[in-house]
This record gives sequence, structure tokens and C-alpha cells, in this order.
Amino acid sequence: MAESLSVWELILEATLLVQAVMALLVLASVASWIVIFQRLLLLRGARAQFEAFEDDFWSGTDLRQVYRDITTREDERIEPGEQIFVAGFREFTRLTKTRGADSEMVMQGVQRAMRVALVREEERLSRHLPLLATIGSTSPYIGLFGTVWGIMNSFRQLATVSQATLAAVAPGISEALIATAMGLFAAIPAVIAYNRFAAEVDVIMNRYDSFAEEFSSILHRSLFGSVQG
Repeated sequence: MAESLSVWELILEATLLVQAVMALLVLASVASWIVIFQRLLLLRGARAQFEAFEDDFWSGTDLRQVYRDITTREDERIEPGEQIFVAGFREFTRLTKTRGADSEMVMQGVQRAMRVALVREEERLSRHLPLLATIGSTSPYIGLFGTVWGIMNSFRQLATVSQATLAAVAPGISEALIATAMGLFAAIPAVIAYNRFAAEVDVIMNRYDSFAEEFSSILHRSLFGSVQG
């Protein structure tokens, strides 16, 4: 308890600039943890939702029935993986009913619609990740700035005393090092979370891409099979 109190006292007695640096690092740490928990829940939910959709899609149900089930749902909420399917199937249905639309034009339209859905989903999954990267890369330097400033003040005060002792500069150096520790405390979780979430987004997007390719192949076979028939 005494140690915690002494650290708190060092923070309270720090210079105004060092206190501002510490406050900024605390805000950065809080912001990063909010983003971490929010992204964790979002990515975990996105993966679970897509797995459930794939199970339904590959169960052998007619594609039109799958489309109707999704678009007529009571809550009217379309999950991310379903968005890709709905965008592609809606465009496929629209173009196949258009007079003069050849098979190649239909498939190009379907692939274009799914690419737009994929881009939007990647943007949604990657949102706020740049904030984690910024906090992770800049927090140590912000903390180091507070440390350098605190040590400069300590040596400046040392010049005004008649006898230079370690006890005279120890409090100033200690408060300066607290800024470095806070910078690392803010940066390390942000960097770890950013790397993990970026890798998770890549995994999910690869699954979306694979599904889009397989779905496109299904529509291609259906379209060209009906043309040949």
C-alpha cells in the first residue's frame, strides 16, 4: 500500500507537462482496451455467424429458398457472410431476367456485386485497427518524451542545490520513468491486439473470398448448364 501511495504521490508532484503526458497515455490505454474488447466480440461473432451460414448453405437447400429465408427474416438483419450471398444472388436474378444479357455479362455483374460486398465487409472488420496501430507505435515515444522532460527538470533542479546527492534527483527521475512505464503499458496490449486482429481479419476475409469463388462457380454451372440445355 505504501508503495502504491508513493507512486501516486510522484504522479501528483510531477510537473504539469509530465502529468499531461501521463493523462494522454491513460486515455490512449483506455481507448485501446475499448477497441480491443469491441473488436474481439465483433470478430468472434463474425466467424461464428459465417460458420452457421455455411452449414445452412451447403446443406443442400435450394438457393432461392436460402435467399428467401434471409431476406424475409423478421428482424430483417442480414449477417456479413449472408450479405455476400444476397448481393451475388440478387444480381444474378436481376441480370438473368434482363433481355439481351448474355452469360458472361451476368457472371461479371455477379462477381462485381460480391466484390463490393467483400470490400464493405473488410472495411467493417478492419475498422479502428489503425487506432490500435497508432497507439502501439506512438505511446512509447510519448512516454519517452515525458521521461526526457522529467529528467531535464531533475538535473536543472540539481544545479540549484549546493550539494548534489542521489536523493535530490531520485524523485524527479522516478516520476519521469513512470511516464515510460505508462507508455509501454499502453503500447504493448495495443500492438499484440493489432497483430492478432489483423491476422484474424485476413483469415475471415480468405474464407469469404473462398465462399464467393465457390458460389460464383455454382452460379456459373447453373447458368451455362441451362444455356446448353
